[in-house]
Amino acid sequence: MKKIFYSAILATVILGGSGCKKDYLQTKPTDRVDNTSLFSTTANASVALNGIYRYMFERTTETSSNAQGKPGVAGILLGIDFMGEDLHQAAATWFTSTGEGNYVAARTDNAASNLYYYRTFFRMIGNANYIIDNIDAAEGTAAEKARIKAEALTLRAYAYSYLVQFYGTRYNPAAKPNNQLAVPLPLKSTDTKMPRVSVEAVYASIVADLDAAIALNATTVPNKTHASVWVSKGLRARVALTMGDYTTAIKHAKDIVDANVYPLMSQADYQTGFNNINLSEYMWGSNPTTEQGDTFGSFYAQIAYNANSSYQRSTPKMINSNLYNLISATDVRKKMWEPAPTATNFPLPLPTFVRRPYMSRKFSVKAIGDPSLGDVPWMRSAEMHLILAEAYARSGQDPLAQSALFALVSKRDLSAVKSTNTGNALTDEIMVNRRVELWGEGFRYLDLKRLNLPLDRTIANVPNYVATSVANVLQIPAGDPRFLFLIPRDELNANPNIGPQNP
Repeated sequence: MKKIFYSAILATVILGGSGCKKDYLQTKPTDRVDNTSLFSTTANASVALNGIYRYMFERTTETSSNAQGKPGVAGILLGIDFMGEDLHQAAATWFTSTGEGNYVAARTDNAASNLYYYRTFFRMIGNANYIIDNIDAAEGTAAEKARIKAEALTLRAYAYSYLVQFYGTRYNPAAKPNNQLAVPLPLKSTDTKMPRVSVEAVYASIVADLDAAIALNATTVPNKTHASVWVSKGLRARVALTMGDYTTAIKHAKDIVDANVYPLMSQADYQTGFNNINLSEYMWGSNPTTEQGDTFGSFYAQIAYNANSSYQRSTPKMINSNLYNLISATDVRKKMWEPAPTATNFPLPLPTFVRRPYMSRKFSVKAIGDPSLGDVPWMRSAEMHLILAEAYARSGQDPLAQSALFALVSKRDLSAVKSTNTGNALTDEIMVNRRVELWGEGFRYLDLKRLNLPLDRTIANVPNYVATSVANVLQIPAGDPRFLFLIPRDELNANPNIGPQNP
């Protein structure tokens, strides 16, 4: 029988760096280290923790997954952005054949990308469980044990926050408790062959993990590749927004905005390619070295306009022109896409690169000569501004929502004035800014699902959306079953207690 994805899986993560410093690199795989040795000291436990961070951006080589184009969590974020209406590509190539952009993979229990999503997050959970179970008995300072535990709790909550949204129906705050089935909920390293639990139960566990992590107050972490208390608070705000708990979303997003530990980028920094973890508003991200990068399968190999990979050279990523047209002419974000690219206004590294209308320049490679290196943003403070504005607006606090939105927009558009919109018009304005600001970072599909909105790639004004790139799937009604992923067949076959397949 095949192994359950969340059972004893230390061997699935190579002990290695989070991608920030070469001296973090280890060559000894976890299947060669017994548990006693691995968790005997906080130094050893930190190595295991670093392995999870590295796993988040590395492409696996297993034949059971659609590994090409799936660099860990970064590949998943790309996949789900192709499930929205704002990001698309110039031709029917990658993300068409994977079945993501056309919603086929989500509804196919043996689709390789579906399996990849499920397995990636459960492997993060399994390894976090080992750390959480053992860190209290490790040799080391109390502060180090608290930091490691807080990070592991945050990583576990992060992984579950995606699984519950993929494999469970949307959280409906008006229908609590949300008893619809989601995924199994292993919280111990010994847990195996567990049944699915409710959406409500998964969210309760996520909240408990994040509240515990915040209480541990890990203010000092090695670098931005690690989840500090600010990341725990940011994820708590993100999850609260998803649950419609606007009071909690406001609390934690406001803490981050007011603290200003991660100030919004200058307009000059905004145009440098979103590839550097040292940018001021990066709260959390990957930081691979050239040696750790995946030349042709990385996040930047698939989205950076100047990535010298065959896929990106021939298939630039584009913004839906309808969304582009909503951006103010004086907004720096308008410069992230080019409606009519030419050799003059959009120079490219080689003649083999093609140009397409509305192609993106938001992401660029980090270093000239490296075809695809860049630091993937897992969380930016701009998102916290948007969460704060949306939560204020959806809880009827329009003046505060206007001010929260202006705090972000005034940095992006030096000619901006504070919005006077109220009610639905204000909420719509905030959501447009959210779509523009977070384009390419893995949010739009999740927003459609959490808000029970339809997918519509055909909205008026003759959009530029390339229909063939998503096999002509241009509209999906709100609440359609296609928004719900099927449990992978491998899990159904391996776990006799998994319960019924999703409808």
